[in-house]
Amino acid sequence: MFRVTALLVSVAFTLAACAPEPTQLGPDGRPLPQVYRIGPKDAEVIPMRVAEAVNSLRAVRGTAPVSLNNQLAAAATAHSQDMSSQNRAWHWGSDGSSPLDRAQRAGFGGKVLGENISETYETEIETLSAWMSVHDTRDVMLNPEATQIGFGWYQEPSGKIWWTLLSGR
Repeated sequence: MFRVTALLVSVAFTLAACAPEPTQLGPDGRPLPQVYRIGPKDAEVIPMRVAEAVNSLRAVRGTAPVSLNNQLAAAATAHSQDMSSQNRAWHWGSDGSSPLDRAQRAGFGGKVLGENISETYETEIETLSAWMSVHDTRDVMLNPEATQIGFGWYQEPSGKIWWTLLSGR
């Protein structure tokens, strides 16, 4: 009987060690964010996932799809890095540059229509969802004049991600 009890106790301890960690809650009672790490394979597919998601949202509105633009993406990536170095999410570069200035610097010859920015630990899809919930940022993604987008990011060692989306034609 002692062996059976000892066996059951050891199995219970083993199973308890395998249980997932309980979700940690912040002071507001909500779960603390999990760090989303962008790996090399993710970096290859993120722009395509974003373009697909934006085009799905545009299709619901009956708006023509946009295509990815490398120059807009380069400008978006540069701005994400710059926001990180400034430690603030805003539309002006540390050199006073505007979204138009940065796009032109990256070689974009079209018209810049808008820029969305974010400072978060969330994925690109969660960030798009947050942008969709705000009138101004939703309009940047769904602007019927837009034919192209660029999407860039910079992830700090802490895991914080600075996202930038530029739309243009």
